[in-house]
Amino acid sequence: MVRTATLAAATASLLLSNTVHAEGLYTKNSAVLQITGLDYDRVIAKSNYTSIVEFYAPWCGHCRNLKPAFESAAKSLAGIAKVAAINCDDEMNKPFCGQMGVQGFPTLKIVRPGKKPGKPSVEDYQGQRTAKAIVDTVKDKIPNTVKRITDKNLNEWLAEDNETAKAILFSDKGLTSATLRTLAIDFAGLIPIAQIRNKETEAMKMFGVQKVPTLILLPGGAKDAITYDGEMKKEGMVEFLSQITPPNPDCPPEKVKKPKSKSKKDEKKASASQKSADASSTAASTKGETVEEAVKPVVSPDPEINDDEAPKPVIIPEEETKPKIPLVAELAELQLSCLNAKSKTCILAILPKDESSEAAASALSSLASIHKKHDARAGHLFPFVGVPASNPLASSLVAELKLGNEDEVHLIATNGKRSWWKKYSGQGFGSLEVEQWVDAIRMGEGKKERLPDSLLAEEAKVEVKEEKVADQEPFKIEIEEILDDEETKEPETHHEHGEL
Repeated sequence: MVRTATLAAATASLLLSNTVHAEGLYTKNSAVLQITGLDYDRVIAKSNYTSIVEFYAPWCGHCRNLKPAFESAAKSLAGIAKVAAINCDDEMNKPFCGQMGVQGFPTLKIVRPGKKPGKPSVEDYQGQRTAKAIVDTVKDKIPNTVKRITDKNLNEWLAEDNETAKAILFSDKGLTSATLRTLAIDFAGLIPIAQIRNKETEAMKMFGVQKVPTLILLPGGAKDAITYDGEMKKEGMVEFLSQITPPNPDCPPEKVKKPKSKSKKDEKKASASQKSADASSTAASTKGETVEEAVKPVVSPDPEINDDEAPKPVIIPEEETKPKIPLVAELAELQLSCLNAKSKTCILAILPKDESSEAAASALSSLASIHKKHDARAGHLFPFVGVPASNPLASSLVAELKLGNEDEVHLIATNGKRSWWKKYSGQGFGSLEVEQWVDAIRMGEGKKERLPDSLLAEEAKVEVKEEKVADQEPFKIEIEEILDDEETKEPETHHEHGEL
């Protein structure tokens, strides 16, 4: 017999997983390449390009703050380097993020091709979180295989593999641009590429170059040079050189092993297996460098059970699956939970007399969904508590903290141990806005006000309660103490990171 509570938990888990997956920071139209841990090896590690990969969580405020700069960097680096992101809050990516040593959000890592294919060098990005800083750093990491040619060694270089096509960029620059370096990567082993400065007058005269920059293609043998007359942009130059040979593929194509079949029966099984593998592979890989969302499995009916014999589905009332936060109507209970000299951080939703108002319902719903999300991933988030108007402390909080009208909903964070409080000042009580405020509290951001001692219970009244809780849940108390200590300082290793 299937228990209602079990079904409720399963339903809530499915809904939560859908929500988490849908909350990725970057849309399908974003310039940022969205990948999973399954895609990383083929799309990033085995790529010919240098990449920068962001490991993030959708609930992280710093990740959301980084998003505009990261997307801007992705647009600037298009065709030059890969800018990718992995949602570490997605269950399928959590093991991979751990393997990559991710300890905070956002973590940025630069991945460069190594000497051996599939064995790249990986290093943490430690620069500023601006688009310009990211772009400049990534460009500096792109390997340079462009040959620097002068009048003295030009003939020697031309004589090497004379039948092979070559390309030369004449420029007034002393450095090799990131665009030319990636062009050389695209045609590595196919078309050697060199750069010659305009001060090399003999070379300029040999090929009749009158201005810089000028790109020429030497088809090989005794054929005359072809001059590129388009814009000096990567796409046009790739097309120009492709008249000799197509460029190298960016990364290896997906390989699907086909099982050998010895009979028609085996062929049918192999065909079914192959279709299943193709579907899974397509969902987990990139198509046009965009990862498609995997199709979620459904439970098929048992073919041995007749419809009349099949168990009827259990209908779970909506109220049982809808997340809630506790409402504390007693003064003493609220003091014991959140308002005493030893209490840690709490979020209080102070409600008006009309608890059924739209604002009250929205605030409670948002808080409940946020806490449920953190509970599902064992986040040990601090308590969220609803304070109805019937609680004597409700009016005291509104008055002493000068929150305003008692007929409105007020969200505040309190910490009795450190004697501070902070008010939510958003325009509405939508889940995203409230979660951003909660994230800021978790990260210790923003100005805090001093909590009046008159609102706190005496220490003697809470000692017995705390001892009892410590006996029952020692691990939880330890985690909460860590969170509380970190609220007044930035994490040591990642000054802009959130917590995992």
